[in-house]
Amino acid sequence: MVFQTQQAVRAAILLLFTVLIFKFHYTGEITMFINPKYIGLSQIASVLFLILFFIQITRIWEKKTHHHHHDHECSHNHDCDHNHDHGNTPMTLKKVVSYVIIAFPLVTGFTIPAKVLDSSIAEKKGGMAVITGKSEASSPDESAQEEAAQPSDTEILPNPYGEITQEEMNSLVQKLKQSDPIDMDDYVYYLNYEEISKDVASYKGREITLRGFVYKEEGFQSDQLVISRFLITHCVADASIIGFLTQFDEAATLDKDTWVEATGVLDVTTYNGTEMPFIKITDWKTIEQPSEPYLFPLNVKIL
Repeated sequence: MVFQTQQAVRAAILLLFTVLIFKFHYTGEITMFINPKYIGLSQIASVLFLILFFIQITRIWEKKTHHHHHDHECSHNHDCDHNHDHGNTPMTLKKVVSYVIIAFPLVTGFTIPAKVLDSSIAEKKGGMAVITGKSEASSPDESAQEEAAQPSDTEILPNPYGEITQEEMNSLVQKLKQSDPIDMDDYVYYLNYEEISKDVASYKGREITLRGFVYKEEGFQSDQLVISRFLITHCVADASIIGFLTQFDEAATLDKDTWVEATGVLDVTTYNGTEMPFIKITDWKTIEQPSEPYLFPLNVKIL
């Protein structure tokens, strides 16, 4: 029996990917990387990696054969051009580079703790240009109609990560139109945000409560800041910042990325030529970063 080192390395990689995905699910960190609607697919992927691992370990030990009996069955097949690799050919620089590339996400996944996106990322993604709609990055998929992080006690739907019907969507919109005060609960945040942004004047004068992290950029007055959230449509790579420009005297004392919960009155303002909602804060407090800091859109069910 001959020990095949490269086959063993491949088996180890498959096993480590299985363990890494399981770790993310076990710790709950998986929603730091993907929209919860893909959790099922992620679990299936971990099972497939495990199955492939068990298949791969059967290739680690091979019976020793003589060259004149052919090293592998490919030699009997005239269609085989020997451009592929069975894992028992000599190690080359090209192979080493391939293994390093594949192993990189494993190394980072196990050694670097998951980090929540912050205002520095928001700035790189466009900041106020995104919030005011003057950046392509501000438009998540059209199918993403509503956000779906953990709902409060007032949740309407039993599954915050599932699909909703158009009728349920309409019901939520009607509830918003009649609400005063407006509670920007995580479950309805994105839906409310979209509706308010489309018709700012209709909501002028209403009280609103929301939470998010502090975002500031050049051009803001000392008493202004944005109470922001990151919206993730598919995965963390497509995260876009959304939020409300606010005004209150103590704004200057708050550092970027501080999480706050605030209540204020909706108004209308113009920023860089764009009309947008604006909140005059009447009450606020700092809070701990929530266990689920991101917002995730829900899809409207196509019947």
